[in-house]
Amino acid sequence: MIRGSFGGAVARAERAGRLVVQPRLGFSDPAEMRAALLAVKQAAASTVGTITLDSFTRVGDDAAARRAIVSRSALNGYPIVAQPLETTRRFLLDGVLDADFPIQVRHGSAAPAAIFAVLAELGLWASEGGPVSYCLPYSRRPLADSIAEWTTATERFAEASGGGRLAHLETFGGCMLGQLCPPSLLVALSVLEALFFRQHGIVSVSLSYAQQTNRAQDVEAVRALRRLAGELLGPDDWHVVIYTYMGLFPRTTVGAAAVLRDSVRLARATGSARLMVKTAAEAHRIPQVWQNVAALELAAEEAARTPPAEPVTEDESETYVEACALVESVLDLDQRVGRALRLAFARGLLDVPYCLHPDNANRARGIIGDDGRLRWSDVGAMRVPVGGRAVGTLSSGGLIQALEWTARRYDQLDVPPGRGRLRAGGDGPLPVT
Repeated sequence: MIRGSFGGAVARAERAGRLVVQPRLGFSDPAEMRAALLAVKQAAASTVGTITLDSFTRVGDDAAARRAIVSRSALNGYPIVAQPLETTRRFLLDGVLDADFPIQVRHGSAAPAAIFAVLAELGLWASEGGPVSYCLPYSRRPLADSIAEWTTATERFAEASGGGRLAHLETFGGCMLGQLCPPSLLVALSVLEALFFRQHGIVSVSLSYAQQTNRAQDVEAVRALRRLAGELLGPDDWHVVIYTYMGLFPRTTVGAAAVLRDSVRLARATGSARLMVKTAAEAHRIPQVWQNVAALELAAEEAARTPPAEPVTEDESETYVEACALVESVLDLDQRVGRALRLAFARGLLDVPYCLHPDNANRARGIIGDDGRLRWSDVGAMRVPVGGRAVGTLSSGGLIQALEWTARRYDQLDVPPGRGRLRAGGDGPLPVT
């Protein structure tokens, strides 16, 4: 593995028994973005850097981004395409980017070719997303267009690497909509996007999974993800990245810290190599740099107290059986993964619950059981075994309650003594007495 690569840096930390922790960061001013990256680099944790791009760059409106740069208007991320390359090199990256502190660029674009071209020019060889996961939640662009755009962009990014450089892409498929998506579909989408990347020349990949509503189910899901990745990607250059819960976040400091700690424990219990953290400010505002650093250091402290688990050969768990069936139903459609994905969504063989994109059937539904596990209440046309099916559907009021479920559970940790407490790890609240 190439020493200066993103995957190489994560692998070195993993061999040393350390969990790599990573923030979400994006500032439009190069000096401010640089200062934030340096703060992350100097944190008491094993870290990698993040540059999150602005919404104009995400949709390809580089003219609007340039106008903001000229007028010195703040954007909600870094305009890496509109900003002159030399500005980014000299005032942002020099003295920050190195072999032990690689930087991942996060963007949210269904058409990332221009972004990837600039990353190659700058020597930033890590990014993320995917033709499904950066289209259905964030774009009205047809899925077929996104797949075509991602095919071209991925191949060019792979071709530009080499000569001591190694491009790395992380799937975002394991984070679809952040919540209320049963884990088997998250696992399947993460694996399918990783296969798409590999088919188009990206050797080094990571597979995402977003913490959900039940710790035992999450452990089962990540083990299923690792097993499927091993079976379909082989042993070479991939790792799993866990996302601290992406839905409505607890409003209390105690609750927010508990969610973060549980995501660390999930990563350690499943042999995952990297964690995307969230901060105690998430429920109220965009976090400041110091809050990101505090979250990174809290996660690192928890990881140090939680030894990584020994590798587990997962049995035929419910999540593995479902995810395997979903992946197989897609790969049976076409040898080209991109075309198979398009056909699968067109036929409803992949169907993301509560996703309103026109190319998503939106017949499938998930529901949170009394035990906190996410289950299918309706699988639509997907070929999911019936064993994990739940009874019932969500009304509009029930949907709101489900979206608030995790936040309410963890915020109960902050109730006064004698008023009831939450069982750790997402096994459901104890009654208030």
